[in-house]
Amino acid sequence: MRKSLVAISTLAALGLFACQPNTTDTAKEDTAAKETATQNPKAESMSDAQKHAYAMGASMAIFVNNRAKQQEQLGEPLDKTSLKQGFEEGLDGNMQFSQQEIQELAQAGEEALRTKQQEMATKAAEENVKAGEEYLAENAKREGVTVTDSGLQYEVLEEGTGEQPKAEDTVKVHYRGTLLDGTEFDSSYSRNEPAVFPLNRVIPGWTEGVQLMKEGAKYRFAIPAELAYGERSTGLITPNSTLLFDVELLDIVEEGEEDTASE
Repeated sequence: MRKSLVAISTLAALGLFACQPNTTDTAKEDTAAKETATQNPKAESMSDAQKHAYAMGASMAIFVNNRAKQQEQLGEPLDKTSLKQGFEEGLDGNMQFSQQEIQELAQAGEEALRTKQQEMATKAAEENVKAGEEYLAENAKREGVTVTDSGLQYEVLEEGTGEQPKAEDTVKVHYRGTLLDGTEFDSSYSRNEPAVFPLNRVIPGWTEGVQLMKEGAKYRFAIPAELAYGERSTGLITPNSTLLFDVELLDIVEEGEEDTASE
């Protein structure tokens, strides 16, 4: 029954697919699908009605696959056998439950998934606090590492010779950000393009740390969670994460484009 709940929950949510914002992966899949359709003779032979029906089915499959990946990460693998059974019986009008029961089961499945997500987020946050405290305590002992009053830790990799920015300045930087396990979550080097943003519109650890630098300098920062994203999560960054950054201050500019990746 529990697996059926999840399967029915997934099917019931299919109608929301068209309203979901596209992720990068979904956009890539859509582009690939369009290219395949253009090159596939069978697709060209379809009528418009067939193409519309095919697109509806493919959209459902994309949603289900994305949902299956999400549930796998949560330790709740999707029971595709029950899912297929529910879909086929739903098309045939021979469902095991009434529409009211299906709605209730779908809501229960969604709630169970949210609860699991919250449990994992809470566990990760607690683990991140401990890991951050241990890392910062050891890192502070390393030669060349300075700890500021706020708890920010920095190491000078290369000294600069230019001016030092103020919080109100816009700066141009190259940077690479990683988690404590070495996972890279952001990098202007990977994009081959420096980031430009107002220094007072980024995380507190950046605002404080970059003001210590001179143009041309390169520093390594260990930023405690309270000076980073705190209990928020974004992308690969989970709640209470201590973050590591290598930052190269290229220039202080009059005006520039904001880089929301580091905000």
